[in-house]
Amino acid sequence: MLKQKFQNDLNAAVKKNNEIIRDTLRLLLAAILTKEKEKRYKINMEKPDISEEELVEKSNLADEEIIEIVSSEVKKRKEAISDYEKGEREDLVKKEKDEIEVLEKYLPEQLSSEEIEKIIKQAVEKVGAKEMKDMGKVMAEIMPKVKGKADGKEISRIVKEALSSKPE
Repeated sequence: MLKQKFQNDLNAAVKKNNEIIRDTLRLLLAAILTKEKEKRYKINMEKPDISEEELVEKSNLADEEIIEIVSSEVKKRKEAISDYEKGEREDLVKKEKDEIEVLEKYLPEQLSSEEIEKIIKQAVEKVGAKEMKDMGKVMAEIMPKVKGKADGKEISRIVKEALSSKPE
């Protein structure tokens, strides 16, 4: 399970006194814990008579859910980088980039632009998209295939290009 791998890697980073890995994994594990608590609360609201053991078991996150959290953390850091660059805070830009480097090691291999374009082309053909109003259908078809393997903004941009260049 990924969560255990993060914990093991955190312990190793603490022993080696590697601050970037240690701090990044602590933040990541905190984000995972927060999601698990949210899930536990939701389950408890739906089934108030559930046993504590069953509640804990059902609220554990699957690896796919954890990968979504890692992707989200990478996205947050990329957004922070652009803000820090505007504020000319190169020290913070470097810190965020270092954290992204740590987090990306835990993500599945990212798809190349060619692979993304191929998936988009297949999705456009499958749903019969002809104009921009069909973008939602195309995105719904694509996202399960690329989740954690490609940036959503990049996918959206390429889909917009594909649909705007499509002859009416």
